[in-house]
Amino acid sequence: MALTAIIAGTGFNKIDDIKLEEQIINTPYGSVRIHMFSDRNIVFINRHNMEHNIPPHKVNYKANMMALSMLGVKKILAAFAVGSINLDLKPGSLALLSDFLDFTKGRDNSFFNGDDSGVVHVDMSSPFCPVLSKSLLDSAPEFGFKLYPDNTYVCTEGPRLETPAEIRMFRMLGGDVVGMTCVPEVFLAKELDIQYAAVGLSINWAAGIDKSSINFITDSLDDVKRKVIKLFIKTLQTQTVLDLDYNLQKIG
Repeated sequence: MALTAIIAGTGFNKIDDIKLEEQIINTPYGSVRIHMFSDRNIVFINRHNMEHNIPPHKVNYKANMMALSMLGVKKILAAFAVGSINLDLKPGSLALLSDFLDFTKGRDNSFFNGDDSGVVHVDMSSPFCPVLSKSLLDSAPEFGFKLYPDNTYVCTEGPRLETPAEIRMFRMLGGDVVGMTCVPEVFLAKELDIQYAAVGLSINWAAGIDKSSINFITDSLDDVKRKVIKLFIKTLQTQTVLDLDYNLQKIG
């Protein structure tokens, strides 16, 4: 059975009730610490390491994605801690991502840099897999979630937070949530032909939205994070079964 993967970051450095087996995968872009979910065909990567010691602009995105590709992963679900720009997404809300705005600066963001790999222009008309996204929407109520659909993620360089003026600009451009790690992860997956869907867990109002200093609510979201991981596991297992049924029908 093919491997699938979960990638998460801030606040997801501890997964209760699930035994993880650590491995090191060596790629042409560096080594990657992965964790296998025991008795499941699911790989877990924390972008910032389990010790949370890698800042967003220093994450080795290419190594992470190549490690998953080398393992044969074809489906990824990703979680991001985000700030809310859209007034409907109060802190604690879960937003399904459908598009992104890229405001990163100096990241190594492609496997195709014109050397031996050549030049490839990846179509980003649909950045996030609609099939995986629909599965997340369908399964979310089972875990008590109201998963808000069709949200645009604004990715900034970090590690500093954004200014109120920047947030006003992002809001005018159609941004719903803001974070620092979706890019280049989302389009590296496209380059490797891996299905990728993602949710943003709001942990604060973005700068200037509520006219006060930023207040993070990460400590009160432990149960939500556990349920997000369980939602991801259910979605990936459901998709794997559907793929298996489809392949058996083709064979038959």
